[in-house]
Amino acid sequence: MKKLSLIALILFVAWFSVNNPLVNTYVASLKGNVVTVGKQENPLYQSIIKNASTYNIPPSNAKIDQVWKAIPGYNGLTVDIEASYKNMKKSGIFDEKKLIYKQIKPSVHLKDLPASPIYRGHPDKPMVSFIINVAWGNEYLPEMLAALKNHQVKASFFLEGRWVKNNPDLAKMIVSAGHEVGNHSYTHPDMKRITAAQTREQLLKTNEVIEAATGNKSIWFAPPSGSYRDETVKIAAELKMKTVMWTVDTIDWQKPSPDQLINRVITKIDNGSMVLMHPTESTSKSLDRLITLIEEKGLKIGTVSDLMSEERIMK
Repeated sequence: MKKLSLIALILFVAWFSVNNPLVNTYVASLKGNVVTVGKQENPLYQSIIKNASTYNIPPSNAKIDQVWKAIPGYNGLTVDIEASYKNMKKSGIFDEKKLIYKQIKPSVHLKDLPASPIYRGHPDKPMVSFIINVAWGNEYLPEMLAALKNHQVKASFFLEGRWVKNNPDLAKMIVSAGHEVGNHSYTHPDMKRITAAQTREQLLKTNEVIEAATGNKSIWFAPPSGSYRDETVKIAAELKMKTVMWTVDTIDWQKPSPDQLINRVITKIDNGSMVLMHPTESTSKSLDRLITLIEEKGLKIGTVSDLMSEERIMK
């Protein structure tokens, strides 16, 4: 009887040892340590560590430039050692094309800068934006929206408040197509010459009517004709909006031919450019070909928010 009890006790202890979660955790940790040590001694793993710094790119902080004013930051890159090792493990050979990266945010962001106008995105970001100021030209909007849709391109439309009040359905159509909308004042005044109280009223009324018509809040303000003073930018900032200008002007209101307009843009456009345009016949007839040529230069086209984002474009 005692012998049977002893055997039963031994079997119970053995079963408990095997099924004890603490024991399982300990054994798993030992295995993990063995795998980790083995990986760290692996020539491929060591090669990735050794070469990683060659491919790292430091983040770029947002800053105030003497010429371009506020410029957004841009994420840096660092090699993800573990993910890169896993990606190359099967071949066992170091291959820079199989490196996996993590994006590193800058320490100074656009929101950290003092109120300042923005004329362009980061010069290392291969993206551009269309800034389309709308206070008239309804007849050309459908053709422009069709061209943008055909290329799956999103733009930023800056709407005059008075125009939105008279054309709420067109404003809704722009937003329904996935485009961004911003503030372009209420009655298109010279913002540089009106008072602070008038400036605030122009911006507030426009924000209210845009939100009522589209449900979207404006976070960007484009002053009519690019006219502003420092106080204008500060008031916009107090209303949670940043002031945007442009890098390249189509001057489409002068009715250039499509070839003239396209040449004017393509010869100047570069990383971070913001292209100013309006709903005009010249732009509506040029837009399809202009988008194609911009993309052939290796540039993506996105909204102002996309362009101002620190998110790095990975090739």
